[in-house]
Amino acid sequence: MRYAMAIDVESCAGCHACTVACKSNNNLPNGILYSRVATKGGDYLDTASGTYPTDLTKKHYPIGCQHCSKPACVATCPTGASYQREDGIVAVNTDECIGCGTCITSCPYDVRTLISEEPEYVVDFQLGDWDAPKHVAGTAEKCTFCIHRLERGEKPACMELCLGRARYWGDLDDPESEISKFLEGKTYERLLEDAGTEPNVYYVV
Repeated sequence: MRYAMAIDVESCAGCHACTVACKSNNNLPNGILYSRVATKGGDYLDTASGTYPTDLTKKHYPIGCQHCSKPACVATCPTGASYQREDGIVAVNTDECIGCGTCITSCPYDVRTLISEEPEYVVDFQLGDWDAPKHVAGTAEKCTFCIHRLERGEKPACMELCLGRARYWGDLDDPESEISKFLEGKTYERLLEDAGTEPNVYYVV
């Protein structure tokens, strides 16, 4: 089994609903995001490149952990806190994480965060899923493909609230899975392939 995600760039409207869904469902502390949406176009967020009105281009690339087959974060973690599960998901064991930040600097995608202080939240009660992972000061965090939701037979939160239905999910080793069928015969790209990490997020362009 190898969990992966595909994103149809043409269908992504850059609405940031995936970012909000992720933050809410995972009860993320203030200032912490697992997912963000980058703009390929102009010099600023949500702006196009080119000449108005006939020669403009803009695409949105949602970016979270790429759950690489050869994750640099796992290779460089001194304690084994960053590890890869049998299903391909890259996770962090907070009990073993010492907050050294090695995984953060070794990740070429800039998708890890160190919770340096006791987490603070926008409200005084937990938002989102009741079984969302706890956030511990002095540890590194990142997208987990919503492991807690997968264990309940559900999809990651970003999948549920994608307004453009631009995301596809499943087991790449299963030719009958949603993602395998979607990717078949399509042109796609993966981010920073020259880094040698073999990311498992596919952007169909």
